Amino acid sequence: MKVTLTTLAVALALAGGPAMAAQWQALPDTAPAPADNPTTAEKVELGKMLYFDPRVSSTGTVSCFSCHNVMEGGDDHRPTSVGVHGQLGGRNAPTVWNSAFHSAQFWDGRAATLEDQAKGPVTNPVEMGMSDLDAAVSRLTRIKGYKPFFDAAFGPGDNINADNMAKAIAAYERTQITPDSPYDRYVKGDRQALSAQQVRGMETFDRIGCTSCHSGANFDGPALPAGQPFLMKFPTFPGSSYDAEYKLTEDPGRYASTGNDADRHMWRVPTLRNLTYTAPYFHNGSVKSLPEAVKVMAKTQLNKDLGDADTADIVAFLEGLTGKFPDQTMPHLPPTPGDLLE
Repeated sequence: MKVTLTTLAVALALAGGPAMAAQWQALPDTAPAPADNPTTAEKVELGKMLYFDPRVSSTGTVSCFSCHNVMEGGDDHRPTSVGVHGQLGGRNAPTVWNSAFHSAQFWDGRAATLEDQAKGPVTNPVEMGMSDLDAAVSRLTRIKGYKPFFDAAFGPGDNINADNMAKAIAAYERTQITPDSPYDRYVKGDRQALSAQQVRGMETFDRIGCTSCHSGANFDGPALPAGQPFLMKFPTFPGSSYDAEYKLTEDPGRYASTGNDADRHMWRVPTLRNLTYTAPYFHNGSVKSLPEAVKVMAKTQLNKDLGDADTADIVAFLEGLTGKFPDQTMPHLPPTPGDLLE
């Protein structure tokens, strides 16, 4: 069904042409939260502490922040990230910026929510390496200074558990959004917010078909229910020289987590916001420059050989999607018991 929806969306967008596709939307100033995890200041404070705390990893050296640097691009600028014991992950770390607007998480959309996603790296043997979630909870329980913060966020009681840990981290991540880009101001009526080249790039982006996938306020596709990723085959038009040059087909995509042959080389459509901060690009971090990434996408997804002028215009438009980052302060973490990592 998800593949059918994706194909239908592309067909409709291409059939409708620029007028239909160009339903430009500004990013909201706040991110939506699920009914069972409303965003509160207390949860955000606790979530930020947990996000920055490497003690949730087996070696005490890797935190969420290690791979998703919110002091810059929300990622780590490596092709693939470094986890416990110096191990390399298999995919590029996607930016945490505006991830709250995705209908599913991870490159292959296998996690339905930010809460689900927050639990994954903790027990991944390459990433944070905890034996299970109970081990992570036990670690947090032994850090006595965390208890008042869990009480403030979730009420008194036996509240240090994996679900609350994930809810707090997700609440913090929902504050990591970047509205008020030049593009957003332009869409809201400030016709001076984008340069003439950026407006030209915006029109080119629409005309050649980029909006068939990268639509909506977050440029990651149409709004879908939580847990239903907007998927696209990559490359849609295989066989170009880019496939081998950038190893585009070595990773089977969503198939690796579902085993469903229809999911082979299917990927969740990523956001295009803040791309100037998130190089290198693609699921394997194989492309270093934004102009090259634009040319690769035009060829592999639209079967078009994009010239330098159009490429430069589209890049200029994409640069206009860089929004204002939220102010960041480093959290104060509770003290570590001397025997915590034994």
